[in-house]
Amino acid sequence: MFARYPKFRPKINYINQELERRINDLVRIALFTEQKRIPLRRDEITKKVLAPYNRLFNRVFAEAQKRLKETFGLELVELPTRAGLEKDDGGGAAAEDDLAEARKATGMKKKMYVIHLQTRYLRANGGSAAASGSKSYILRSTLNSTLIDIAAQTDENILEEEAADLPSDDDSDMDSEDDDEERPPRSYGSIISWSHTEQVGSLGILYVILALILVHGRVLPESDLRSFLRQLHLPANGSPVHFTTSSTLRSLSVDNYLHLLWRQQYLERRVVGEANKPGGNKRMRATQAPRDDENSNQMYEWRWGPRAICEVGEQKIAEFVAEFMVDGGDADDEEDNNRANRNRRQAAKEEKVKKMVTGIEKAAGGRLSAIS
Repeated sequence: MFARYPKFRPKINYINQELERRINDLVRIALFTEQKRIPLRRDEITKKVLAPYNRLFNRVFAEAQKRLKETFGLELVELPTRAGLEKDDGGGAAAEDDLAEARKATGMKKKMYVIHLQTRYLRANGGSAAASGSKSYILRSTLNSTLIDIAAQTDENILEEEAADLPSDDDSDMDSEDDDEERPPRSYGSIISWSHTEQVGSLGILYVILALILVHGRVLPESDLRSFLRQLHLPANGSPVHFTTSSTLRSLSVDNYLHLLWRQQYLERRVVGEANKPGGNKRMRATQAPRDDENSNQMYEWRWGPRAICEVGEQKIAEFVAEFMVDGGDADDEEDNNRANRNRRQAAKEEKVKKMVTGIEKAAGGRLSAIS
């Protein structure tokens, strides 16, 4: 075809080059925003990547997804809206009740029910019937869990090389009581270098907070959360949440750390009864983040945020808690060479974990959601 119409070749080449450039730009901006744990909004993609070719969103997005998966083992996932999270927590049952009442009604009463249902839907979706998603995206790993487990195992050669690169114990005291002192990264000797990627200590605190919220029916009053954190020696004053030298932060107080988790959308903090108020679904800016006010009569509660739902998942947190409790209660005899005994202990352990996950599901008040 191009042999017959050679004048079209430059235009086709230009279009392909523009498309390739925008695919690369989307991959780059996705990696950049995820480094700061900030969701990437669709309007940012349209403005910074696609303009003036806004209609190419689906094509560019699909190609960028393919490149992210093949090169980095990552994918862009759309965060759910607050209305969507509330629907998963039981809004569906309420909708079914309303629908049943509407079916029974007749005449003017039926019309009033229809208007009532439409109003509830519009309020739940921020006033727009077309608002089915948040149009905000985060990057999530697509690596197989088995592969991650293998990559997280300690290798003696890697451990030796990492130990040579890290400062010695004489240069930095890991047991220092100074809350603001910088913590050097630790050596784990695995292919996945936790020392230079995730902040393991702060991540562990996040998982504990998510677990506490989950086992209290997915909603935890602020006073209870503070009480649990104090029992874990995480007081509100001081800076008990530490980061390593690879982070831009050295340490944070509990208040600032909770604020950070709120900004990153791992957690949500609401005024009690806020979801029932008109306009209560609006999300505040980072500069309007909620702070403790001893003189305020408002009562707050903590819930999972959309990033925690998409990135961690309730099922995984339940398994994390169950495995931790079972491992802490039973010490396996690794020197036992009897395969039958090892298999029997492993089967008993798995049964205990399964029962504990079932108990956590009951405490949560419903079926645990998995990462979709």
